[in-house]
Amino acid sequence: MKQPSSIIALLVFILSVISSAVAQDSGSFSTSGFWQPASAPFSPQVHPDGSITFRLKGKQAKTVELHFGEWNIVPKNMEMDSAGVWSVTIGPQAPGLYSYIFIVDGVKTTDVANPLVKRGTELYGNVVEVKSRLPGFDQYQNVPQGVLHQIRYHSRALNREATMVVYLPATYLKEPTRKFPLLCLRHGGGDTETSWTQESGRANVILDNLIAEGKAVPMIMVMPYGLTDGSWAGGSNKEGMELLEKEMMEDIVPYIEKNYRILPGKMNRAIAGLSMGGGQAYVMGLRNLRSFSWIGEFSSGLLSDPAFSIDERAPGVFDKPENVNTALRLLWIGCGTDDPRMPGHEALITQLKQKGIRHKVFTNPGGHEWKVWRVQLHAFLQELFKK
Repeated sequence: MKQPSSIIALLVFILSVISSAVAQDSGSFSTSGFWQPASAPFSPQVHPDGSITFRLKGKQAKTVELHFGEWNIVPKNMEMDSAGVWSVTIGPQAPGLYSYIFIVDGVKTTDVANPLVKRGTELYGNVVEVKSRLPGFDQYQNVPQGVLHQIRYHSRALNREATMVVYLPATYLKEPTRKFPLLCLRHGGGDTETSWTQESGRANVILDNLIAEGKAVPMIMVMPYGLTDGSWAGGSNKEGMELLEKEMMEDIVPYIEKNYRILPGKMNRAIAGLSMGGGQAYVMGLRNLRSFSWIGEFSSGLLSDPAFSIDERAPGVFDKPENVNTALRLLWIGCGTDDPRMPGHEALITQLKQKGIRHKVFTNPGGHEWKVWRVQLHAFLQELFKK
């Protein structure tokens, strides 16, 4: 048996070894490399002249293409350097928000170096913004900002739990007794209830800026989920749209009226939407002329189809044009001039003229894409709730 002095000596030796190891380990960490200036973004890199460089690491890839934009996409071949980094520079591009995606050996690939993505019912790709020297109508400005609420509620019409986004203007918080008009804003077929307020839509930013400029009336916006089963058909066919209409009139609007300070009466109610949501807004609004005085549709595919008949969805609504003209302050028909839906919209406009239905036409350059709908919304909001 070892003597106590030997055991103590052994313990002291072990502790000294441990202490030495801990000291060496703690001494190996240094923050000196942390204090470096931020480097330029790896991808995408927006240059002062508006040109953009895209990069992707992929030494094993054989071909990489950049698909830039949402409309009339012309693939750009990317070149690989000796380090295995593929790159291409395009532009200069006009100020705006653009989407893009990489095609690597024939497979769609997002830019993992860029956390800004375009998403809806699926992940579509990334987005990049070229900013103007002066902040544009859809860029964040130093103005009072509204707030967004994400609300969970039970949809009795669809028998499921659902989500909607509610926008409150900055004045809602500053003036606790004031009541506001309501805009029901509906999304497109590949989108969700958050799409209007993501980087793609920026509805809240657009309205904040307009209110600050005195060009729009402060209003509340509600943006619900507009699909019954995840398909475009479920949000556009007769049965699906009637379910969504029931949800809006019996679940969504009553919830907003109960939980927020809303001005009463149809003169303080508007409904609008893009693409699939544009068709919903047009049909639901015309079917509920006692509830809405302002209707806006942007780029609806349903309304552009020659087979579409309003008499099927809202029987007899145009039989007495004077009733429609009396009920509505605004019927907005909007579309991008490069959108394949534009000829259908021209036919719709002709039909409205023939029937004597008062309406306002607003077209702007572009296809079936967010840059068109941001401009449409910006113009539409300036018309609402004004005497």
